Amino acid sequence: VQLQASGGGLVQAGGSLRLSCAASGRDFRSYSVGWFRQALGKERQFVAAIKSNGGRTYYADSVKGRYTISRDNAKNTVYLQVNSLKPEDTAVYYCAASSRIITSSLGMADQYYYWGQGTLVTVSS
Repeated sequence: VQLQASGGGLVQAGGSLRLSCAASGRDFRSYSVGWFRQALGKERQFVAAIKSNGGRTYYADSVKGRYTISRDNAKNTVYLQVNSLKPEDTAVYYCAASSRIITSSLGMADQYYYWGQGTLVTVSS
């Protein structure tokens, strides 16, 4: 599976973006997908994840109520709608996928097999 993240950009605080993670390959619906972000000089942190098939979603506390993850299996794409952006949301956002990941590990970056190249989100104050 190859992943291509896109949709980042420069936005003012309070603004919104929709990030996309387009996947190549078959059986995309059998992959759970996570979004992570990494700010300059900081560790990569979990943002949100969506399970395969049933599509149950999970969020980091810091983004609950502001971010929404969804998937369109017909388009092999996972979306991350990011609203009410804050300067501290500035980071490179990465999507990752795995076909063999348990729910309790969705927030763990090292449990994902495939990674996209990242898309930069910059929020100005």
